[in-house]
Amino acid sequence: MTTQRSGAGDNAGRARATVSPPPQDMRADAGPPAAPGLDFLATLLISVGDPVEIGPTAEGTRRLIPITGGTVRGPQLNGTVLPGGADFQLLRSATLTELEAKYSIETDTGERIYVSNFGIRSGSDEDIATLVRGGKVDPERIYFRCTPRFLAGGPEWSWLSSRILIGAGTRLQSSVRIDIWILA
Repeated sequence: MTTQRSGAGDNAGRARATVSPPPQDMRADAGPPAAPGLDFLATLLISVGDPVEIGPTAEGTRRLIPITGGTVRGPQLNGTVLPGGADFQLLRSATLTELEAKYSIETDTGERIYVSNFGIRSGSDEDIATLVRGGKVDPERIYFRCTPRFLAGGPEWSWLSSRILIGAGTRLQSSVRIDIWILA
């Protein structure tokens, strides 16, 4: 944008702006940018214990789901989900649950990775109530997405801490399946 001063009349001394057209690659008619790619990392099958019901709070109903173990299998990462973690759930409404899981993985090569995973699970009030009771719901009817963060305790997997990961989850009878991709 350039500014020009008017020299006469009622507009004397006032600035008048002229706008230059945007560069060709910034114009609205240039179309949307290409979406970033995804590289599949692994599937986590996480075994869970019986829920510990905390109850209603000022933010919603709180529950804690113990993580008892599991497996990690994929083209890039393989290992075991170690027992001792938990999923700290907040049922915000009859249709929305916030998930905050914290647990660790031991890779097949012995390196340990700390996982902090925030997610959202939503569906109809009937479907969410069925899941909370431990029942089965068709995964197609539930939106379950997450953004795990991996922090490795060794050099082999430390690069994961500088990547954004996304996941899609499915609640099963006594476990949770999470498919994880690296945002390229």
